[in-house]
Amino acid sequence: MSTIRIRPGIRADIPVLLEIYNYEVLHGTATLDIHPRTMEQWEEWFDGHGKENHPLLVAEIEDDAAQQGTGRIAGNAAHQDSGRIAGYATLSSYRTKEAYASTVELSVYIAPDLRRRGVASRLMEEILKLAREDERTHLVVSVITSGNEASAALHNKFGFTFAGNIPEAGVKFGEYQGIDQYYLIV
Repeated sequence: MSTIRIRPGIRADIPVLLEIYNYEVLHGTATLDIHPRTMEQWEEWFDGHGKENHPLLVAEIEDDAAQQGTGRIAGNAAHQDSGRIAGYATLSSYRTKEAYASTVELSVYIAPDLRRRGVASRLMEEILKLAREDERTHLVVSVITSGNEASAALHNKFGFTFAGNIPEAGVKFGEYQGIDQYYLIV
């Protein structure tokens, strides 16, 4: 059985979080970034979280299977005597205009070999709890690449409302990708 622990992200997590994100950049469509992010970019990204209404949560999973996973991501270890980082969730600025300050954009990324183990649900539960407790946050928005059924199901599970599809919004892997927009008033 797996134990999943959710905690605030710390600077020592940056390399593993970057590795999880860049895996999706190179192999998936959960992000429409097409070039891997650099450590310098991810340090700047990290500095934009953990303050105001922009938390960064990390999920650690502890069990034999997680400790003995395959691939480079599977062997990550940000802390001694703790579980393996399985994923993270953030609430980020939705737009730069001041009027949008109470709206945040949700992102959840899970290491590829630790998906379908409840990590995303635990992260979603905790990040939405923080959003509800923060009087500065009113609306959580999520932009999901069309066809990402697992992400759509996760958002539906937590009461998000589908707000529409923008077809062919970007090109990744030589194909047009649409985006689906979801929202939750907290």
